[in-house]
Amino acid sequence: MNIQMVGIDFHMADIEKREPVSFTQNQVIDLLPKFKKNKDLISCVLLTTCNRTELYTNSHKNIDIFSLFADVTKINKHDYHRHSVVRNEEETIKHLMEVSSGLQSQILGDDQILTQVKTSLKLAREAGTLDNVLETMFRRCITAGKRVKTETNFYNVPPSASSKSVDMAQSFFGDLKGKKAVVIGNGEMGRLTAELLVKKGCDVTVTLRTYRHGQTIIPAGCKTHDYNSRFECIDGSDLVCSATASPHCTITYDEITKLDKIPKLFIDLAIPRDIDTNIHKIKNTVVWNLDSLGDIKDENTYDKIKANQIIEKEISDFYEWNSYRSSIPIIKTIKEDVIKRVRFDKSYKDIEKDNDLDDAIELSVSKAVDLMLNGMKDIVNPDRLSECLEHIRKGL
Repeated sequence: MNIQMVGIDFHMADIEKREPVSFTQNQVIDLLPKFKKNKDLISCVLLTTCNRTELYTNSHKNIDIFSLFADVTKINKHDYHRHSVVRNEEETIKHLMEVSSGLQSQILGDDQILTQVKTSLKLAREAGTLDNVLETMFRRCITAGKRVKTETNFYNVPPSASSKSVDMAQSFFGDLKGKKAVVIGNGEMGRLTAELLVKKGCDVTVTLRTYRHGQTIIPAGCKTHDYNSRFECIDGSDLVCSATASPHCTITYDEITKLDKIPKLFIDLAIPRDIDTNIHKIKNTVVWNLDSLGDIKDENTYDKIKANQIIEKEISDFYEWNSYRSSIPIIKTIKEDVIKRVRFDKSYKDIEKDNDLDDAIELSVSKAVDLMLNGMKDIVNPDRLSECLEHIRKGL
C-alpha cells in the first residue's frame, strides 16, 4: 500500500484557478484510465466538487503525482504548482476523512460533500481504476462522514452553500418576503436553494430544460418555466440563482442588458461559473459566486472534538484491515507449514493407522495452537488470549 493525493482547493486557489480543473462526471470517467497508464499506479480515484479537485492513488512506489495530474489534465505545471498540495499515506487518509465529514468544506459541515465522495468512488468503479485498498479507504471515509453527520450537531441545519447564500440574500434585501426569485438548475443545489427561498417568502420560479413525470422533482411552492426562454421570467425579478453543471454560461451579459428591469442580485453556485463575470459591471447590480460566501465561524468545539475522535477510530480500523490483508499470504503459509508438521508427527501417524478421526482433529488443533503461541510468546498475554477465546466462542 502506497497512498498519495494531489489537490487543488479553495484554500489555495481562487475560483478562476479552480475552473480549469473542475470536471463533469463524463470527463472524470475519461480521465481516470489516462492516469492509470502510469506503470507504477495500481489504482486511482478523482474527486471533483465546486471547491476542490483531488486525485487519490495507490501505487507500487511513491510517484510524482503532481506531474502526473498536470500532464493528464494539461494544466501549466509552473502556474499551478503553488496552488496545489501533495499528501502521502496517513496524511492523505486523514484529509479524505475530514473532507467526507465536511470539516474541510468552505462552509463547515457542508452535507453535500458526502454525496460527492460517494460519486467519485462510483465513477472510479465504472472506469475500472479501483483496487480493494482505495475502495476500502473511501468506504471508511464515507462511514466517518455518516457518523459525523449523525453523531454530532454539525448537521442540525445543513449549512450548505445554498443556505448560506439565501441567508446572505436576506441580509442584502433586508427581507425576502414577496421578492421574485428565479432559480436556474434543478439539481440538488438548485432544488435546495429554491426550497429555502420559498421558506423565506419568495415568489420562486424554477427553470426546467425538460419535464418527465415522475423523474423531475419540482420543489413545493415553486412555479416552473422553460429554460430556453428563461430571460422572460428573469426580466422583472429581484434575484437570480444559477446552479447547473453546464460548461457554458447560463446567464450572459448581452442578454441581461436587453432586459427592461435587471435583477439586483445574481448568485452563482456553479463551477465552472454559470453567470457572466461582466454582469457585475452593470450599475446597481451585485454578483456573488462561491468564493463570495466565505467561511462560517466554528463555534462547535465539542462537536469538532467528537468528529476528530470518529475520524481517528475509522483511520485505526482501516489500518487494522490493511494489516490483516497484508498478513493473508503469511497466514496461508503458516497453515500449510503447520499441516506438514502435524503430518510428520509420530503421534499423528499412529492415529492415522487406527483411523481415529476425533484423535486426529484433537492432535491437529493442539499442535497448531502450540506452534502459533510459541512463535508469538513475546507478545502473548492473558488479556489477549481472553479476547481470542471470546472471539472463538462467538463463532460456536
